[in-house]
Amino acid sequence: MASVKLTNVKKVYDNNVVAVHDFNLDIADKEFIVFVGPSGCGKSTTLRMIAGLEDISGGTVEIDGVVVNDLQPRDRDIAMVFQNYALYPHLTVFENMAFPLRLKKMPQDEVYQRVTNAAEILGITEYLLRKPRALSGGQRQRVAIGRAMVRDSKVFLMDEPLSNLDAKLRTQMRAELTKLHQRLGSTFLYVTHDQTEAMTMGDRIVIMKDGVIQQVGTPQEVFDHPANLFVASFIGLPPMNFLDVTVKDGKLINEQFAMNMTEEEKKLLKAYEGKQIVLGVRPENTEVGTDFQLKVTTNENLGMNTLVHGHLGADGKGQRITCKLAGWCDYKPDDVVGISITKKHFFDKETTKAIRMEA
Repeated sequence: MASVKLTNVKKVYDNNVVAVHDFNLDIADKEFIVFVGPSGCGKSTTLRMIAGLEDISGGTVEIDGVVVNDLQPRDRDIAMVFQNYALYPHLTVFENMAFPLRLKKMPQDEVYQRVTNAAEILGITEYLLRKPRALSGGQRQRVAIGRAMVRDSKVFLMDEPLSNLDAKLRTQMRAELTKLHQRLGSTFLYVTHDQTEAMTMGDRIVIMKDGVIQQVGTPQEVFDHPANLFVASFIGLPPMNFLDVTVKDGKLINEQFAMNMTEEEKKLLKAYEGKQIVLGVRPENTEVGTDFQLKVTTNENLGMNTLVHGHLGADGKGQRITCKLAGWCDYKPDDVVGISITKKHFFDKETTKAIRMEA
């Protein structure tokens, strides 16, 4: 298999729109990397530059130590799976999967062996003689993946391959793709706008916004230690709450509360004395307590826990916030609940970057 390296990669379209800015990333052999971000952030463009389907405006792309900027897609030893499957409707499943091998004029017995082996791994052996129109969306996606598998390529590129499937099938296919990656031992580069796919599938996640990498890290790293406000807001369901607070005299002061800081927090925020910062609180990092009061607007019981939505303060005039409290809670609108925070995130209001203790 192969490593992939992108150095100062840039994409500028003819109208001078910069789609990807100075992209730098080292992808290890056999790693599962997920590019994630909102629509238009440049993730698919980056994948297409690696594949050779988009020209590179600047920088270099290396696959297995070889610069591939000027190589045709067929010469890069990559396999790509598209969002819309891209199957030939007039060919059977077998012939769709065999198509790239026939282009290489591979011997018939090897074509048969590769296709049947891939079909067995993907659980589509019984569909080999059917045409795509006779298959479900999940079965068509397996065929598209199988067509990529038979090429025995160094790198698999997948551009939102599950976005056309229903929620239940997406969950099933996420697990199957993860198992497939482990079984093949290949390098996977996967594009999605769905943070759940990114968090559950990737060894590392590349979070993008406006063509710029915001953070690269393991799912746990980007969840526990977001680099900035964008990452903090994008990763996590329900999303993180953001509260404007002023650092003053050992307290975090909001119009609706004055929360005592720990000694560690005082040290961390020493340079922000008298200034306003952003306090980030994940809903799951809250519990019934005494840090502030919440006036309830709605209550969603989920069985093991409850999402409680409301506004800060007993009068309900503060910022809106969502708490995820343990157990089954039966709060009614206008109930006032005391809340404590079990973990806090701090962000510079001007730069939007996370405030962290310097090493």
